Amino acid sequence: MIGSRQNSPALDRAEQDIAIDRLARLRRIRGLARLMDTALRIPGTRFSFGADAVIGLIPGIGDFGAAAVSLFIVNEARRLGVPNDKLLKMLINVVLDAAAGSVPVLGDVFDVYFKSNRRNLQLMLDHFGLDHAELER
Repeated sequence: MIGSRQNSPALDRAEQDIAIDRLARLRRIRGLARLMDTALRIPGTRFSFGADAVIGLIPGIGDFGAAAVSLFIVNEARRLGVPNDKLLKMLINVVLDAAAGSVPVLGDVFDVYFKSNRRNLQLMLDHFGLDHAELER
């Protein structure tokens, strides 16, 4: 029948390849988000922070560099097909993090708590109906 979807092995394999590629890209994004937001943990506490907070201490360029990494994550979300409304939320998270993070001292404290990259990763996982445990498989 013309126009109907057939269950061919080639289609199933192509869909599996797309799903595997998406999971691999989401795992890389998760690793980058972890590096930027939660890579370092203070022993004996639940308190963690990442490279975003550390490089944000460098006057002038630190918050710009962290924002560039965050924008890379947003671009990856766009390439994965995340809809524009979620991309806008992600961009707002990045702008808020960069703007608040640029305030001396208070901005560095904000960077430790806000974790925009983890928030953006969660928006992507929600879009694809995944959770962190599914990225482990």
